[in-house]
Amino acid sequence: MDCPQRRLECLQHPQVKAAAQCDGATLIWPFGACEQHGPHLPLITDALFADRILDAVLTRLSKDDPIWRLPVQNLGYSPEHSDFPGTLSLPPELLIQIVESIGAQVAGMGFRRLLLFNAHGGQIALLQVAARQLRRRCPSLAVLPCFLWSGVPGLSTLLPAVEIEQGLHAGQAETSLMLHLAPELVGDERPVEGMASSGGWAAPPPGWSLEGAAPCAWLTADLSVSGVIGDSRDASSALGESLKEKLVEHWHGLLEALLDSDWPPRSSPSAS
Repeated sequence: MDCPQRRLECLQHPQVKAAAQCDGATLIWPFGACEQHGPHLPLITDALFADRILDAVLTRLSKDDPIWRLPVQNLGYSPEHSDFPGTLSLPPELLIQIVESIGAQVAGMGFRRLLLFNAHGGQIALLQVAARQLRRRCPSLAVLPCFLWSGVPGLSTLLPAVEIEQGLHAGQAETSLMLHLAPELVGDERPVEGMASSGGWAAPPPGWSLEGAAPCAWLTADLSVSGVIGDSRDASSALGESLKEKLVEHWHGLLEALLDSDWPPRSSPSAS
C-alpha cells in the first residue's frame, strides 16, 4: 500500500480530527468501476488507474501538505457495458446518494475540499450532478468532480489522433497504461473494434460523434462484439510509462496549485 500516511483509513480517529482541522484540509476520493474492458483487460481497469495514479501523485507532494485520500470506489455507473459478463452497475440515484452521504460526513468532520477523482468516462456527468447536489447540501465544502484523462496536455504527442477521438474503451491508451502498471492482468489479445476505421460502425453524420460537442448515448454492444472501442494493437508498456508520467505531472501540478491557494474563501457569497 503506497502513501499509508495519506490514507484516511490508516489513521486513528484523533489523527483524522487533527487532519480535518488543518487549513485547507483536502480529501480525494478515487472512483472507478467494475466493468468489462474487452477480452484482454480486467474489470478493475478504471479503479486501478484511479488508485495507482493518485498514489503516484500524492508521493510527489510535500509531506506537510494537508491532503488525504479515501479508499477507491470500485463499483460505479456502467449501464453501457451491461451486455457483457462481469459488469456491475449501480443505479444512478444510488451513486448520487453515496456521494452525498459520504461527502456530508467528511464536511461534518471539517474538511474543506473534496475531489472526486474519477477514471471511468461513463460516469463523468453523473458525478458532476452528485457534486452539485453535495455542494448545495454542504455549502462549506468545495466539491471538485475530476476525470483522470481530461485536460492532460501532451497526449496528442503520444497517441494518434484517431485513437484520441475514437479509442474510447480498452484501446491503445488503456491497454498501454495497464501493461505498465499491472502487466500480469493483461491478456494476449490486441483487439481493434468499434471504430469507423475498423468497420465496427458507420461514421456518424458530420459534426456528430460518440462523445464530444454533439454526442449520442451509445451502448457498447451497439458498436463492438469484443467490448473494445478502439485499437489496442500498438499498445506497449513503454507507451504506458509515458502516459503515466503525463497524467501524474498534470494532476500533481493541479493539486499543488489548489493546496497553495486559499480557495474557496471561508466567507464566499452564497449562490443565487
